[in-house]
Amino acid sequence: MDIKKLQAVVVDALEDVKGQDIVLFDTTALTSLFDRIAVVSGTSNRQTKALAASVRDKVKEAGGDVVGLEGEDTGEWVLVDLGDMIVHIMQPAIRQYYRLEEIWGEKPVKLGAAKRKSTAEGQDADAPKTKSKHLAANQDQPEAKPVRERKAPARKTATGAAAAKKPAAKKIPTGGTVKVAVSKTAAADAKAAKAAKAAAPKRAKAAAPAAEGAAPAKKVIRRIKKTDE
Repeated sequence: MDIKKLQAVVVDALEDVKGQDIVLFDTTALTSLFDRIAVVSGTSNRQTKALAASVRDKVKEAGGDVVGLEGEDTGEWVLVDLGDMIVHIMQPAIRQYYRLEEIWGEKPVKLGAAKRKSTAEGQDADAPKTKSKHLAANQDQPEAKPVRERKAPARKTATGAAAAKKPAAKKIPTGGTVKVAVSKTAAADAKAAKAAKAAAPKRAKAAAPAAEGAAPAKKVIRRIKKTDE
């Protein structure tokens, strides 16, 4: 029997006898002995035995094989071996103690997918769920289009325009002689000194004639009178 059909038959058989807390796990990645494991709780020994009998009868009616049935004598933990699937029917205290969900519960299977599609409950589980249009997250969103960013042209500032008009500084070759312009004060002083130097001979010549026209120095001659002898 197909594994999906088998798990649907098992879940229906357990729900017919009001099994509590039905869980189903996919164990293909954990062991090669079986592909599915089901765990269900029964409130009494009578109910656990009834759950096991329901699974056995439903599987045989669907054309499946029942490999073995264990634990019917006590009813605290009844195990139904279906070859590709193992069903554990346990009372709540035993189930809480052994915690099979922690061992095999790596990959749970939704019960809606395991139910028969012929039933109304199975059809409701398989039918796609409608989304409310009142929520913004469920509304159809328009397809997003890529936005192309345009680069704005660079603006010329006053400082940038002045810098563009200003001529580039002349490069001075290394190792050459650099001429430094003379300041205005130094030029004026040099010009005054040159003029004074040129005017000095003229003043000397003007002073010479004045010295020649001056009266010569008087010579005093004393006469000595001779006495008669």
